[in-house]
Amino acid sequence: MRKIKGSNSYLRDQTRLNLAKAVLCVLIFGIVLFGIMYWSVFNLQIDTISLLGLVFLIVPAIAAYYYLRKYHLYNGGRQGEKRVNRLLGSSLSDDYYLINDLYLQGSRGDIDHILLAPNGIFVLETKNWRGKITCNGDKWHRAGKGEISSSPSRQVKWNASRIKHIIDNSPTLRTLDIWVEGIVVLTNKHTTLNLNSPTVPILKLDHLLKYIKNHESATTLSREQLEALGKEIIKQKA
Repeated sequence: MRKIKGSNSYLRDQTRLNLAKAVLCVLIFGIVLFGIMYWSVFNLQIDTISLLGLVFLIVPAIAAYYYLRKYHLYNGGRQGEKRVNRLLGSSLSDDYYLINDLYLQGSRGDIDHILLAPNGIFVLETKNWRGKITCNGDKWHRAGKGEISSSPSRQVKWNASRIKHIIDNSPTLRTLDIWVEGIVVLTNKHTTLNLNSPTVPILKLDHLLKYIKNHESATTLSREQLEALGKEIIKQKA
């Protein structure tokens, strides 16, 4: 499989940023704690300044916890995207092209993966959620966490429509009449799916390759056409 460079990785950048913030908060906590201990030993007592310092320690402690949670959230998403990348990269031939982490101009967020295949275009929204996941139409629910406000199926349909719009507005590509398929991919092996009339295909990672290879299309795209599609899509990145 051939890869086309997309935008910078949003998840990678957010993972590093939140880890750096968490480390900074821990350092501030340690410096303040050391200062309190030094002041108390020097004065042989715990005075008002020492007590105020102990109260102040709550701020970096809470901040460190907050940024560590965000770090684990973004890192989990990043690991999920890596699993999709590895699976496609190791299983598909050079007849396929993959664009990762594409951020389009005027977009609401980045597109995790766009697979340009001889039998169609697939836009993938990757989630590394674990536990019981329920999808009713476009409404999603995670056991123990309640309803998910940001619907992955709505997001992937929006992303697929953006790619379809790019193709249909290209004088040289619109004649191909290509359908763009949006797919939500759950990458965590500890995920249990409960689906009720989903509006897009929702697949666990180990079912993704079979779905792509068995997808029926009225048009077979050549390498030249796929390369042209990739170039046109990349031209629209932010």
